[in-house]
This record gives sequence, C-alpha cells and structure tokens, in this order.
Amino acid sequence: MAINKVIPTFGEAVSDIPDGATIMIDGFAGPGGTPQNLIRALRDHGAKDLTIISNTAGLASVIGFGTIPGDRPVDMGILVDNEQVRGVVASFPASPSPSRPNSYERAYKEGKVELELVPQGTLAERIRAGGAGIPAFYTPTGVGTQLGDGKETRIFDGRPYILEYALTADFALLRGHRADTLGNVVYRGTSQNFNSVMAMAARTTIAEVDAIVEPGGLDAEAVHTPAIYITRIVQIAD
Repeated sequence: MAINKVIPTFGEAVSDIPDGATIMIDGFAGPGGTPQNLIRALRDHGAKDLTIISNTAGLASVIGFGTIPGDRPVDMGILVDNEQVRGVVASFPASPSPSRPNSYERAYKEGKVELELVPQGTLAERIRAGGAGIPAFYTPTGVGTQLGDGKETRIFDGRPYILEYALTADFALLRGHRADTLGNVVYRGTSQNFNSVMAMAARTTIAEVDAIVEPGGLDAEAVHTPAIYITRIVQIAD
C-alpha cells in the first residue's frame, strides 16, 4: 500500500494533541513559516496546559505580521487568549512596541504563563541538537548574564562556556510551500527559518502547505525536509 500522509482537514490533523503537550511552532515574526491554519485548528481543538517552543510568543496581532487576507492575524497569541498555554520557550516573547503588548506579555504580567528566555542562536541550536540526538552542548552565549545564572560552566581554550540542553517536542506545527503525498516538504523564502530543525526534533510533525503533488512531482534537489521527518500534511484551501 502506498504511503500517503495527507490529512483532509486541519482539525483532524491536530485532533490527538493532548493537554500538557509540548509543541514547536515555526515562525520568525513574519508570514514566512507561521502555520496559521494549524494554530487556529489547535485553538478550536482546545488542548490546554501547553508548552510552546517558538522564536516569538506572538507578534502578528500587534504589528500585522502573518496576516491571512480578510482575517485577523493568526499566531500563538490566540492560544494564549484562549488560556491554553502554560509556558513558552522563546527568544522574542515581547512586542517591539511597549505601548502595544502582545497577548503573551499581558498574560505573563498577570502571572498566568511561564517563560524560558533563550537567545535566538541558542534556541536554534538546542532544537537542532534535539533532532540530532545530541543531549547538550556548550556555548559562550549568555556567559556573565542572567541567562547564564545557575548553569554549568566550563573553560575551553581560556574562554568560559555554559551548558545548554537540547529541546524536543511532542508535536511540531510547520508551514511549507509544497509537499508530495509521501511527506517530502519544500519551504519558500523566510519560511526556511526554524521549520527544518523543528521537523527533526518532534515526535509528530504536521505541516500545512500550499500544494500537494504526487511522488516525483518535486525536484529532489529542492527538498528541504525529507519525508521521514513528516507525519502529516494538510493542504491550504485555494
């Protein structure tokens, strides 16, 4: 029987995400890489007590990034508003505008959500390490700052480094451009940011894409994430 990872609806694709799950959600503050339809389906699904690993903690609703035409900008902020999020691991949890705080900022100040702040490069490497089976690594980033407080430190070639642990997740929600039915995925433009590393670091990886083709319909040299890392794909309606 041929492998076919296509799921007909976004709701079905996220229907088994349980309360308490850890979820990686791609996005870089702009439309590239933000799986807006999967996020909205997760909101409707209602799973609670979630830990979200993402570059930001939601900027679309503040500065208009990642907008679906004719709809409210969608990002993980709608999960915060729906009281589904317990905590966030992110590099940029706050809005760039102090006068326009995002949903996560407001919830954090009210003591409703937790935060683990991670430098952006360290975040990418922690996710990559998780996908590669590397449990931890040393980095000079954060040494001598509050981000390094309480972390194991070692000296290499006369320079201090702190120990950072890999990140993995139960699920990853990604945004691709094209995929085949086997699950090979191609990204476009800025959607190449965290998608590839997150796909490798989650037990179940779900991607929404603009188009799905039959096997052989993608240029093999252009595939960014091989099918082995993709569990489900959903096509965005025209």
